[in-house]
Amino acid sequence: MQTRAGFAGSVGNTPLIRIHSLSEETGCEILGKAEFMNPGGSVKDRAALWIVREHEKSGALKAGGTVVEGTAGNTGIGLVHVCNARNYKTIIYMPDNQSREKVDILRTLGAEVRVVKTVPYADDMNYQKQAGRYAASIEGGVWANQFDNTANTQAHFESTGPEIWDQTGGRLDAFTCAVGTGGTISGISRFLKSQKYAPEIILADPYGSALFNWVTTGETKMTPGPSITEGIGNSRVTQNLAGAKIDGAVQVPDVDMVKMVYRMLREDGWFFGSSTGINLCAAAQIAKRLGPGHTIVTILCDAGHKYQSTLFNPAFLEARNLATQ
Repeated sequence: MQTRAGFAGSVGNTPLIRIHSLSEETGCEILGKAEFMNPGGSVKDRAALWIVREHEKSGALKAGGTVVEGTAGNTGIGLVHVCNARNYKTIIYMPDNQSREKVDILRTLGAEVRVVKTVPYADDMNYQKQAGRYAASIEGGVWANQFDNTANTQAHFESTGPEIWDQTGGRLDAFTCAVGTGGTISGISRFLKSQKYAPEIILADPYGSALFNWVTTGETKMTPGPSITEGIGNSRVTQNLAGAKIDGAVQVPDVDMVKMVYRMLREDGWFFGSSTGINLCAAAQIAKRLGPGHTIVTILCDAGHKYQSTLFNPAFLEARNLATQ
């Protein structure tokens, strides 16, 4: 019998999928790590599991305890799944600029969701800071702190990076993905750069973020925005991102991202979210720069069903002058 041990045992070992249309168009192999096939539905399942395990190992999280987190959605969803399986409570602080589907999913899973006003990280009422303060105020509470808890990076150093290396046989020329917490690109880049034939690592950034400028100029200066993408881009360098080994960065405007996710749906049959659209746009840019015959890997972060009120809502897109083709 071949089985996996519960929810935790089902996280990871996701397939690497050839993106047919982009590969044929560019002459490169454009491959996506299918993180939407994790049991909680996104790449964030990995970070959620590693973070909970870290708090358990430290003794901070005990039976019946409470995990508190500030999240745009996917990390919260992963945390609730992990916590339900381990008999912990979950309290989620979420900014009010996220899709309603994410809030509904979290509440259905059993989390207490506190939707708060969207304010910059420098503001004491930022959703992340509120989560940290509340966790410290309750008995048995721990703050997941996905942005600065480097268990997030470790998850990808120990699992996603080695999986990509094994699945490509070490034959990849570039890796790219967008950044929110920085854990994914940091962990994967550190592992891939430790190999003999290390690929190029490129950060993909939406507009309205400071990370493109941080990579290219060294300054965390915001670019014009905003973007309709959720959970990616940042105004600061987190503890996770600080450890990343990055060679360059590309920017992707929302108009290109929207066209990409609809192209994937119509041509390849894939129903992806906005972060994946950014990643695939970046992969295509890199492929065109490198030329035919190269292999580029990116992350297929999550599916599109969490974005039906935004990314897949014609009225929402029309109000923002975003065409689907």
